[in-house]
Amino acid sequence: MKKDSILIAAVALVVGLLGGYLVFSISNAGKSQQAVPAIPAGSGSPADYSSRIAEAEKIVAADPKNVNAWISLGNDYFDTEQAQKSINAYSKALEIQPNNPNVLTDQGVMYRKVGWYDKALANFEKAQKIEPNHLQSLYNMGVVYANDLKQPDKAIPFWTRYLQQDSTSGTAIQIKGMIEQFSSGATKQK
Repeated sequence: MKKDSILIAAVALVVGLLGGYLVFSISNAGKSQQAVPAIPAGSGSPADYSSRIAEAEKIVAADPKNVNAWISLGNDYFDTEQAQKSINAYSKALEIQPNNPNVLTDQGVMYRKVGWYDKALANFEKAQKIEPNHLQSLYNMGVVYANDLKQPDKAIPFWTRYLQQDSTSGTAIQIKGMIEQFSSGATKQK
């Protein structure tokens, strides 16, 4: 029985230290204005996402100007397929930092997910005006035109601009395949 109590106490101590570190890191991240989200994002179990979301929600409730917490919250909602919550969190981040091409693009992807293609394109276009070589927004503009609006002829110029900057990555190979597919489809229709 005594070993169980010691083990539980040790686990509680480790969890408490990690939780305190996470809260401290997130609360200070907004003050340092780092571009990297304060909460680790992009992977983990549903419990990990739930925990990060809960922590970020606490942080933005206490510090509504913490752009990194809003971005982290948007990213975790994005990764957990909560499009509307992600859009809202990204909106809050953009109120604080309106010229962030990555947040504009991620919010645009979520607009696309809910079928708001015009808003998605507007976000991608704004990201391009801010950073003309922003690859992810170029890629996504092509996707919306080709797949959602069924206008591959409008997609190809964006993808061509993408390939002028990056012709070897996995995304570039995917784009080349899509251009070829749409080009051969147009040839067959003539």
